[in-house]
Amino acid sequence: MATTAIAKTERIDVRANLSVKQLLQDAARSCHKSVSEFLLEAGITAANQTLADRRRFELDEQQWQQFQQALDRPVSAPRNRMKALLTEPGVLD
Repeated sequence: MATTAIAKTERIDVRANLSVKQLLQDAARSCHKSVSEFLLEAGITAANQTLADRRRFELDEQQWQQFQQALDRPVSAPRNRMKALLTEPGVLD
């Protein structure tokens, strides 16, 4: 997504301490961008990755069949080790 092709009408304000500001300025300068361009591009990339992990995933036909089979399997009886883990006192008890 090109950030320069779309008119920018909204403002986002960010507060940071001096060392973070300097870090962002150095990083932006190394990419020949303004801090705003650097932050906006990094933010868009991070937002897209975060939301993609929650919105969709892609499977080929075999993986899709395996996924559906896993969903259709009945819930198994509780495992003994898991039951012990949840009922026995821990080191901090």
